[in-house]
Amino acid sequence: MSISTHVLDAAHGTPAEAMAVRLERRDGEVVRTGTTNADGRCPELTEGLTLEVGTYRMCFETGAWFARADTPTFYPGVELVFEVTDPAAHYHVPLLLSPFAYSTYRGS
Repeated sequence: MSISTHVLDAAHGTPAEAMAVRLERRDGEVVRTGTTNADGRCPELTEGLTLEVGTYRMCFETGAWFARADTPTFYPGVELVFEVTDPAAHYHVPLLLSPFAYSTYRGS
């Protein structure tokens, strides 16, 4: 099983580079941390990990990211909680972000 993410700055139409991302189990145990690359992806987040079926949370440090761009935001952080049901599947959890809104979906 693998989990990936892709963060896009919807206000500018560009990848969200250098955003801190943290993957946790629902109980708060940190699985791994990383930072988005120039393409807005964070491949090291689950590379080489064996993950179990269960509930996970992906936490994005959006407030710090917007602050570096001197952009006010309503969301200092975004936490996406999702259920992993098939240990053989790939789970893609993208984040489309702007200063006052965000959306996500189950990607492929």
